[in-house]
Amino acid sequence: MCENSVNIPQLKISIAQVDDAVALAQQWLEQLHHLADHGKKSETSADLAQANVLLGEARGRIESAINALEGTPDDSGITVELV
Repeated sequence: MCENSVNIPQLKISIAQVDDAVALAQQWLEQLHHLADHGKKSETSADLAQANVLLGEARGRIESAINALEGTPDDSGITVELV
């Protein structure tokens, strides 16, 4: 992070890492949903399916955040030179 601003490339990477973590949680929830469904635990299965939908919505918001950063320059006007 810069003192007066945000390191945009680093922020994009951090947001992408969160998106990856949420995607993994979605995969696990999908598996648990099917296990509960096969185990005839319909209420549990439905709750897990709904949680998965909510995570899908969260990933949509994360994608919107990344898209909002796309118009932001990757540099802050700071240059580094080897001397």
